[in-house]
Amino acid sequence: MAVAGVGAMAGCSLSEPPPFQVIDSDVALGGQKAVILKRSGVSEPLTLTEAEILPGRGFNTWQLRGIVAGKGVTDLFTAPSLAEAAKLMTLGENDYRGNESFKNGGSPLVPFANRIRGKLDEKARTIETSVGGNTVKLPANWEGKNPGAEPHSMHGLILGEPLKVTTRDTTSRAYIEATYEKTFAGEWPGQMAVRCSAELDASSFALTITAKNTGSEPLPMGLGWHPYFNIPSGDRTQAKLRIPAKTRALVDNYDNVFPTGEIEPTEGSKFDFREARTMGDQFLDDCFFDLIRAADGTVTAEIHDPKSGFKYVVTSKSKDIKAYQCYAPPDKSFIVLEPQYNIGDPFNTKIWRDRDTGIVMLAPGQETTYDATVRLVKI
Repeated sequence: MAVAGVGAMAGCSLSEPPPFQVIDSDVALGGQKAVILKRSGVSEPLTLTEAEILPGRGFNTWQLRGIVAGKGVTDLFTAPSLAEAAKLMTLGENDYRGNESFKNGGSPLVPFANRIRGKLDEKARTIETSVGGNTVKLPANWEGKNPGAEPHSMHGLILGEPLKVTTRDTTSRAYIEATYEKTFAGEWPGQMAVRCSAELDASSFALTITAKNTGSEPLPMGLGWHPYFNIPSGDRTQAKLRIPAKTRALVDNYDNVFPTGEIEPTEGSKFDFREARTMGDQFLDDCFFDLIRAADGTVTAEIHDPKSGFKYVVTSKSKDIKAYQCYAPPDKSFIVLEPQYNIGDPFNTKIWRDRDTGIVMLAPGQETTYDATVRLVKI
């Protein structure tokens, strides 16, 4: 009788799971169990069913799953299993400063996205540079593959950092929220508190990142997300891309991918993705900006997989999102689409001069919020 009463209060039969669940995985990464946001009892194509979140690894959205026509439940992000991820994410040599976090899945990028250059200290494995008028030493955690490639800092400072889970909710959604607060001890000016949330509801998946200046000095802030969108058909040549941007940044080459400070209009070029266009064998590792927004202020990019009959629609409300970095190698079945605040090497005034590079300066007590919502839409 008591058990039946519990079932009745929960609003579901004993044989059926609740529609939304937040489940701790058996696999721990960064000292914390992965958390699974789950939606049960659905079978319709283009329904999102699951998201794997890694609070112990910078709140990485490691996997997103949904139902694809003819394929059933499908991995929508390119990433190995949680068990394999645990073998990679050790903070060892290949995972220096959490690098494995941005090689798969979808890692938040805080307090900067993209690349920053500086004077290398090879022994300390750092670069010295100016951030918001302050001299800092950032980790030199990345370099190109070509001989003589320049080590630089890449994708922020929380890739391998743990966040503390503070909130779970399963009332009408699967929701998790986690927090992080740190002074970066010479790696970044000031002090910040970061709050990340992930939400899986009946129609979408949403990631939100809020950064607040908890110090007494101005805080430079750039936020982003690094999701590897899988192309379920496996055919990248027929995939289509839409990025509503008027310009793109020119780079020295596709190995360093350092911006030169020059920009060019996308209109009429092979980089014009203002309307969805077939990728073919085109390689991209480019930063697009001067974004075109809808009347309500939102900005939306799309990845189409015609052979699978659907497209990813990625929408952001934040006015501070100024750019999309897109990495799309033609020999892989993914497209990395990164809505972000800042363009590459944003503090390099030698190349950018007085251009707005997307960095937000937060006054003490001020905060900024990043958002990205993913939906699956039939085509």
